[in-house]
Amino acid sequence: MDANRRTGVGRRLCAAALGTALLLTAAGCSDDKEERQQKLRERGAPAAKGAPFWVNPDGNAARQVHAYEQEGREAEAEAIRRIAEQPVGEWIGTENPEGEARGLTEAAVADGRRALLVLYNIPHRDCGNYSGGGAADGDAYRAWLEGVIRGIGDRPATVVLEPDAVLHLVDGCTPAEFHEERYALLGEAVARLKQLSNTRVYVDAGNAGWGRPEQIWEPLRRAGAEKADGFAVNVSNFYSTEDSIAYGRTLSEKIGGKHFVVDTSRNGNGPYQEGDPGERWCNPPGRALGERPTTRTADPLVDAYVWAKRPGESDGTCKGGPKAGEWWPEYALELARASR
Repeated sequence: MDANRRTGVGRRLCAAALGTALLLTAAGCSDDKEERQQKLRERGAPAAKGAPFWVNPDGNAARQVHAYEQEGREAEAEAIRRIAEQPVGEWIGTENPEGEARGLTEAAVADGRRALLVLYNIPHRDCGNYSGGGAADGDAYRAWLEGVIRGIGDRPATVVLEPDAVLHLVDGCTPAEFHEERYALLGEAVARLKQLSNTRVYVDAGNAGWGRPEQIWEPLRRAGAEKADGFAVNVSNFYSTEDSIAYGRTLSEKIGGKHFVVDTSRNGNGPYQEGDPGERWCNPPGRALGERPTTRTADPLVDAYVWAKRPGESDGTCKGGPKAGEWWPEYALELARASR
C-alpha cells in the first residue's frame, strides 16, 4: 500500500486590507491578520534566507500562535512559530479555484515572494481512502484547472502537481480503466501550466520508500515530467532528505536529468518504523520538522526544499487524528518540539 497519502482542504477568500486579495483559512477572515503579518515582518522570518516562497500570515499555524499568546501560553506559541514563520504549500480547493489562486499569487507578489501551490484534484484521487475525492470526471478537472490557470496569470508560482497520481497508476491502486484518462489529464496540466510566463511545475514522483524507481520513471515521463520543470519527491512523507535526494537522482537519470524538489516538512526524524506497515505514513508519532524551505540545497539537481505538506494538519482519521487536512494542534506541537 502506498505510504504517500495527502491532504487537501478547501479554502475561501475575503478582501484584505493589504491592497490585495489575501488567502485566509477555512475558518474565515481574521481581524488579527494584519497584526500577524506585521509580527512576521518584524521578527524576520527564518525562511527569508534562501526561500523565495510566500509565508501566509493567516495560516493555521499563525492562528494557533495567536491563540496561545492570548492564553498566555508563551512556550507553546514559541514552538508553533517554527511552523508559522515558514512558507508552506497552499492546496487549491474546489469551490473557487480562480479566486483562490489569484488571491494567493497577488498576496505573494505584494510581499515580494513566490506562491507555492499544490494541485490535488485528479479524478479518483487517493483511491477512495482518507483523502479520497477529486474532480467528478476529466471535463470537471479541466474546468477546475483552467480556473487555477486564470487565477495565477503572469504572477510567479511554483506548482506541485497531483500528489500520488502517478504512483497510484503504478502500484495498482487506481483501476486500469482510469489510467489513460489520468495520463492525459496530467500531461495537459503540465502543458497548460507551462504556458504561463512565470510558473514552475513539478510532477509528484512518490518517495524513497517506494523502493522501485525503475517502475515509475516511464509513467512519470508519460505524465509529462519531461516537459515540466521537474518532479517532486517525499510530498507529505517522512523519508530523510538524504534518502529522498538519492531517490530523486535515480529518477532524474532516467528522465533527461530533470531537477526536482524535496518535501522536508516532517522528515526531521525520518520515517516511522513501528506499528502497521500499511499505515506508518498516517500521523506517525515522534516525527519532527525537517530542513526549512530554501533554494540552497545539498545537491545541484535539487531546486528547493519545500514544505508542500502543511505541518500540523492531519493525514487522516488514524492514531486519534481528525479528518485529513484538518489542523491538529497537539500534533503540530509534537512536531515543533521534536525539531532541532
